[in-house]
Amino acid sequence: MSAITETTLTRDNILRLFPDIAASMQTSRPSAQDAQLFDGYDEEQVRLMEEVCIILDWNDIPCGSASKKTCHLMSNINNGLLHRAFSVFLFNEENKLLLQQRADEKITFPGMWTNTCCSHPLAIPSEIGYDLPTSIMGVKRAAQRKLDQELGIASDQVPLDEFHFLTRIHYKAPSDGVWGEHEIDYILFIKAAPTVTANPNEVKDAKYVTAKELRVMFEDKELTFTPWFKLICETYLFDWWSNLDEVNSFRETEIRRMV
Repeated sequence: MSAITETTLTRDNILRLFPDIAASMQTSRPSAQDAQLFDGYDEEQVRLMEEVCIILDWNDIPCGSASKKTCHLMSNINNGLLHRAFSVFLFNEENKLLLQQRADEKITFPGMWTNTCCSHPLAIPSEIGYDLPTSIMGVKRAAQRKLDQELGIASDQVPLDEFHFLTRIHYKAPSDGVWGEHEIDYILFIKAAPTVTANPNEVKDAKYVTAKELRVMFEDKELTFTPWFKLICETYLFDWWSNLDEVNSFRETEIRRMV
């Protein structure tokens, strides 16, 4: 596999390498091969793999759409297929961070602890953005949608204008031999006091932790953590966390490359 670079991740190369990708944004349809690929997986989680993600070039410019399944197959990721994502970090009035443990039914990274909510904006008009301001608004709308779907947090408890965009992180990580991630991940912080009613098909457990309690969790060899969450914790999170009242000072337009 050749290195993933700005030269290789162009719109023309992406559309040439991945015939499953639509050059326009459209609805995904399951293929005949999916029955074998998803054998034994949870029915609802299989259905969600038909959602359509936003395919990106190196510079975070949308160049098409593809199913969540297509985006998360390691065979495609190893050839450079890249999509847009977001990670929400929700803090309560005591500055504790809400964590979730992903449900065992999840196809990628099941049972692992992670930040409050991690998912993808869809290739739909309200969530696509073609420059940084519209892309940030798109992922904020997606964040509202997924916080409701995963944790039962109503949108009026997490208003769009209360989300703070910090940065974008480009990373790649395998889940197992079949599935993985290759994303430009928009980092969103928010302080709120929502009512949490976790969806058991998405979330196995959820709890608020202090920074010290999170560090203790990382020392527990019986716990596992999603790779993007570990990456963010090992690099930036604790610095951001200790400066929540000035979090906007960390906002940047540059994409942080970790591939």
